[in-house]
Formats: sequence, structure tokens, C-alpha cells
Amino acid sequence: MIPKGKTQRGFTLIELIAATTILVTLTLLAIPLATVSIKRVRDGIDRYKDTCDRAAFRSKAGSECYPPDLDTLVNGEDVNGKKLKFLRRIPIDPMTHTTDWGIRSWQDDPNSDSWSGDDVFDVYSKSQRTALDGTKYKDW
Repeated sequence: MIPKGKTQRGFTLIELIAATTILVTLTLLAIPLATVSIKRVRDGIDRYKDTCDRAAFRSKAGSECYPPDLDTLVNGEDVNGKKLKFLRRIPIDPMTHTTDWGIRSWQDDPNSDSWSGDDVFDVYSKSQRTALDGTKYKDW
């Protein structure tokens, strides 16, 4: 029993459960944003390659029809007198909050952090932070 004149301080169990539920919900909503940004860039690269494979435009020799850089996906290629664009803009990396992505060429080692500069085959986050499952964001 509480003595008269004394007040209790602290949170009730219901307040703690409500706060935890809100935090978990916000966390679960943020995780898919990372994979969506990477997927957008990779889809743009795939559309570029498909268009090049159909011989809609000529790519530089030896590039295996991959774009030379990410800006090419935004600026587009001339196809029959029209500008064909593959991305509206380069998506922001949600882990670093910049548009600076790590890039791999098709002949680069899959685990390499350096880019040969020939073409864009894959993108990855440059963040050095670790995800909840213990993997590095750059390995996604």
C-alpha cells in the first residue's frame, strides 16, 4: 500500500507495450526501404542491358551491353532519334543517405570493393554498418 502523500513514478506495463509496439512497427517499415533502393538501380541496369541486347542502340565494344556508369541510366541513350531513359534519378542509398553507390563491373570479383571503371554490372551500399542479422549492408 502506498503511504498518503507519496506518488508513484514510472511507466505502466501498457505504456511500455505500446511504445515497444510502435518502435517495432517503425523498424519493420524501414527495412524494406533499403532493398527497394538497390532493386531500383539493379532493375535500371537490367532494362539497359535488355534494350542493348535487342540492338536498339550500340554500346561501346567489350562492355557486354552494361551501362558505362549510373548517370547513363538517368541521362538515357538515343534510340531511333528518341532519348530512352532507364531511371528518373539515382536512388538514395538509405544506409549512407547519399547517391554514392559502390559499383562492380561484370569482370570484377564479386567480393571486390574496387571498380574497374568499364561498366556497371551491380551496385551495393558503401555503408560499413552491420544489419540486425549480422551481415554487412554492403553484402546485400
